[in-house]
Amino acid sequence: MRSLLTKTAGLTCLFALTATGCSAGSGGSSDAAAPAAGKAASPRATEKTSTTSYAPYVSATTAAATDSAGSPTTYNLAFVISDGSGCTPKWNGTYAIGDTAVKNRIAGLRKSGATVRVSFGGASGKELAAACGSVAALARAYGQALDAAGADQADFDIEGDELTDSASVALRSQAVRELQRQRPELRVSFTLPVMPSGLDADSLALLQSANTYDVQVSTVNLMTMDYGESYTGDMGAYAITAAKAAHTQLEKVFDLSDAVAWQGMALTSMVGVNDVAGETFTLSDAAQVRAFAEEKKIAWVSMWSTFRDQPCRQGESSQDDAATDCSGVSQSAGAFARAFAE
Repeated sequence: MRSLLTKTAGLTCLFALTATGCSAGSGGSSDAAAPAAGKAASPRATEKTSTTSYAPYVSATTAAATDSAGSPTTYNLAFVISDGSGCTPKWNGTYAIGDTAVKNRIAGLRKSGATVRVSFGGASGKELAAACGSVAALARAYGQALDAAGADQADFDIEGDELTDSASVALRSQAVRELQRQRPELRVSFTLPVMPSGLDADSLALLQSANTYDVQVSTVNLMTMDYGESYTGDMGAYAITAAKAAHTQLEKVFDLSDAVAWQGMALTSMVGVNDVAGETFTLSDAAQVRAFAEEKKIAWVSMWSTFRDQPCRQGESSQDDAATDCSGVSQSAGAFARAFAE
């Protein structure tokens, strides 16, 4: 996703929310379920088993009027990447991890009781695994960002060239596992591109790498968007088709049951008019995805992003602003959030 500013015998705890005997615990409310000792885990006792959380992507540096719409359980803070010259983590590559304004912003998001998840990567800039020279340095950089945000949830949005870079994929897996050794409570999600046919070979290789290095993964978050100009039909139906295809893949790759594979999935859509010609994700699509997620007990649903969850100003080109600050469709402010949350 864009910057807001511009089956293996050795499988151990890969889906941390469902695997037996994995280390558990999260300091506070989370949209990832903790594993129960000695048996397959179920969602938190304080939640209905059919509940799917709403966890939108937000800017870590700038507030949007629609941030709190839909009463999110968790906010995905976008994005921590390299400062461009080395292994220094920065928000959007420009704001220091400890920036006071960012800290105040995060504190404000938490006032409702929501948790925060630090999202590393995205479509712009350089993800830290491509910039750091060792497992120790990379784990330290990730840890610095998590500490600055006071977060025990990490999302890795890996796409583009870095998804095909096997060296950085392996380095990241090792660093994340090291981080989890240091922080047993850390919950990890991987956000990956998907097509209606499912995850591609590179995304599956990344998940296999995580498996190889015993990373405990709570969720695989599918970016149900950017399919290409030949996909001009029902975007809600495409998202569901993609989820079904990926579900089959997750069952096979990780030797999971039908239910567990659904519980280890999340879905993220780009609301409104996409910058890929012919892709428009409507409010009815959002309601369709939400209903499907509830039926399958998918972990959480999300959108890119709260900044876009509002109508465009009169005379403004929705196509030009597809990646920034309006949806390009007829809506009231916060309408997509409410559709995803209800």
